Amino acid sequence: MSELRSGQPDVDVAICGAGPVGMALAAQLARRGMPGKRIALVDAKGLGQAISDPRSIALAWGSRLLLEELGAWPLPATAIHQIHVSRRGRLGRSMMDRAEHKLAALGYVARYGDVVDALAKACERAGVQVIRPARVLAADEQDDAVMLPLDDGRTVRALVAVQAEGGLFGQQQDRAQKRDYGQTGVIARVTVSHPIAHRAFERFTEEGPLALLPQDGADGHQYALVWCVKPERATQLVEMDEGRFLAQLGEAFGGRLGRFTRVSARVAYPLGLNADARATARTVAVGNAAQTLHPVAGQGLNLGLRDAAVLARMLATRGASPQAVLEFVAERQQDRRLTISLTDAMARLFTDTGPLQSLFGISLAVLDTVTPARMLLAELMMFGHRGGRVPRYTE
Repeated sequence: MSELRSGQPDVDVAICGAGPVGMALAAQLARRGMPGKRIALVDAKGLGQAISDPRSIALAWGSRLLLEELGAWPLPATAIHQIHVSRRGRLGRSMMDRAEHKLAALGYVARYGDVVDALAKACERAGVQVIRPARVLAADEQDDAVMLPLDDGRTVRALVAVQAEGGLFGQQQDRAQKRDYGQTGVIARVTVSHPIAHRAFERFTEEGPLALLPQDGADGHQYALVWCVKPERATQLVEMDEGRFLAQLGEAFGGRLGRFTRVSARVAYPLGLNADARATARTVAVGNAAQTLHPVAGQGLNLGLRDAAVLARMLATRGASPQAVLEFVAERQQDRRLTISLTDAMARLFTDTGPLQSLFGISLAVLDTVTPARMLLAELMMFGHRGGRVPRYTE
């Protein structure tokens, strides 16, 4: 990527935020024929800082297809062949399997920094212009363009500005649709005594979901942990010693993987829904900047990558224009609404101790015995609503 160091850039599309969604959008625009010099990526972080980010992220099969289109695949990742869904202390379980869909995997677990690195190289090959480190101070929308003053004194003039920097729930401005689940996610990497290769687990407890995603590391089979609990409980889990933490994790998850034997450093972040699909004539948001979701089912990044694919198609075919923005919002409405509703409903189950919990147990039993229902849910998780027009093929 060429670094913009002086002058006043004048571009068709300015993307605020060079995370995976922002870079995927830039690379998609270039792939569809927009010259790299007409695309600007603005980010407050240096590339090295982003690449070194150790967080784990879940990539659906449909997201792999999108990355392949951009030349950003293969990258270091662990395939998910099965997803085991269950409830702690209650009846009801289900198993999703790649064999039902005739796919190589249901999804993948990768390091955030590796995804960023692969997409950065795709943008570099396309000649996308990059301004970093720099922060956008405001967006002054005019009739024919958007002016973006930066904290380094420059101003970017763009026909369309895309907000792709979402941040964490609790650090964002309130949007039209907001819900605080009263949960905090504790994330870490753990090792177990009896791993099951390529199987992911979603375990629903009284406080919230507990996810274990297979992620091979230098020490062999590991799991990326996302443990959703009440805020005060999260503080205790982060601060307690390793032995006690592993014991409590084992009590919450059960013995399907044997004993938990090791845990990495733990961090916690608040969980909530904060979404707004509205756009103006020349500004639009994608990914986490448009919809911050609960991590249950791991849909946030995948929904954002579908945003990027559709917006790139609209901007390339309609030009960087208000018409392209309008059509993008209309086309993404169903996929966004369905994915938000699904994750919101699953997250809210844990604030209810009555009928909803019983209904959830029945639903898991249905998923395990009714193949079409199970396959439909897996299809939604892998590809989103078909309005997203993500192509599907088998290996």
